[in-house]
Amino acid sequence: MVAVLGFFLFRVVPGDPVVSMTRGRPTTAAMQAELRARFGLDRPLHEQFWSYFTGLLRGDLGTSFTFRRPVADVIAERLGPTLLLVGTATLVAVLLGLWLGVRAGWRRGSPFDRVTTGVSLTLWAVPTFWLGMLLMMATGDLFPSRGMRDTDTPPDFVSQSLDVAHHLVLPSVTLVAVVCAEYVLVMRSSLLEETTAPYLVTARAKGLRDDLVRRRHAVPNAVLPAITLVFLRFGLVVGGAITTETVFSWPGLGLLFYDALTGPDYFLLQGLLVVTAGAVVVMNLLADLLHGVLDPRVRAA
Repeated sequence: MVAVLGFFLFRVVPGDPVVSMTRGRPTTAAMQAELRARFGLDRPLHEQFWSYFTGLLRGDLGTSFTFRRPVADVIAERLGPTLLLVGTATLVAVLLGLWLGVRAGWRRGSPFDRVTTGVSLTLWAVPTFWLGMLLMMATGDLFPSRGMRDTDTPPDFVSQSLDVAHHLVLPSVTLVAVVCAEYVLVMRSSLLEETTAPYLVTARAKGLRDDLVRRRHAVPNAVLPAITLVFLRFGLVVGGAITTETVFSWPGLGLLFYDALTGPDYFLLQGLLVVTAGAVVVMNLLADLLHGVLDPRVRAA
């Protein structure tokens, strides 16, 4: 389904790949026709799809119109920066969001709960690209706002690592702020549903301290609905964050997706969709399996 929908969906995107490839260059109609024949764009749509689908079964994602290289190589080249940015931001957002959600839900109606919930709702409603631009304006020249590294950085490992970390601050903070808000709200809602459960009343009646009731009984059950969301978010790591990477010119899969849309680069778009969908499917499967490990009721069912 992903292959079928991706193939026909991206054909609806306005624009001509051949015109984009030859923009700014003196070309004739014969040269454009030759390019269409080279990439198979002159064939009927059903023949193009069959060629793409059979190639996909062999692990061939096609050749990028823009980069004139295999799509798999282009995606592999951009995968590292995306894993660094989105993976780091997601990990921080998950840990921080779940912790804040537990604290806010357990102290319902407290000043901490009101402030945390209000800030989370605000950040969750804010467009990511707009928040990124606000951070760029607020920090000025304190942090780099373009690219992954400076060209004049010394080639040694320490200097390169510090330079990448310096460039990582603004885009990662942008992602953490938005994604963390989601986990706060989900975890708080899940915990609130558990606070009135009979087993917590029984635990308190046995004389357990409040923090033990929360840590040993309420949180393990409340965190279960958030597991699927966490794994889904980790699955989307492979797809990158299109808006964030575009705003900060981070050379990952998100920016690559944006560049492919401007073409449009059909094979690159299809390859990115297949890789992203595959990662989401795998992570959802892992979430289902982990539910069975953490929840005895799932194992019994």
